[in-house]
Amino acid sequence: MSQRAWLGLGGNIGDVRATLTAGLQQIDSDPECAVTAVSKLYKTPPWGVTEQAWFLNCCAEIETTLEPEALLELCQAVERAGNRKRTMRWGPRTIDVDILIYEGVEQTEQRLTIPHPRIAERAFVLVPLADIAPQAMLSGNKIADLADKADREGLEIVDERADWWRV
Repeated sequence: MSQRAWLGLGGNIGDVRATLTAGLQQIDSDPECAVTAVSKLYKTPPWGVTEQAWFLNCCAEIETTLEPEALLELCQAVERAGNRKRTMRWGPRTIDVDILIYEGVEQTEQRLTIPHPRIAERAFVLVPLADIAPQAMLSGNKIADLADKADREGLEIVDERADWWRV
């Protein structure tokens, strides 16, 4: 049975737009996933470790028959294909792919927590997520309402087109 899930993607090393595009295309080409919506592409200030280059961020809605742990494996395969090196928490990266929400699933496991535990703290996630899933719920709040309250300082739209990732 197919489920909806929302992913957050970002990066700040190399040709990030090309890496995000390749990542979205890799997810869409998986026989058990289909990208059904992609947010605008945003330039965002770094979060956590602030002494680094700004990021490009977006969110994607997918339909998938993968269970959450298998979807995590696919996200990590996308990161490996994008030459992601895990050297510093919240540090620079070529690509990061997070499972934000997996419809109907709430879990806290060592390897995977759904919904992602820091969505509500991050405008770089909330704002693009609100582009494609304004009515989605997080802890009893609509994503659109959380995004409206988020500190958007520094967020800049790089590409407004929903198909910016289709080359």
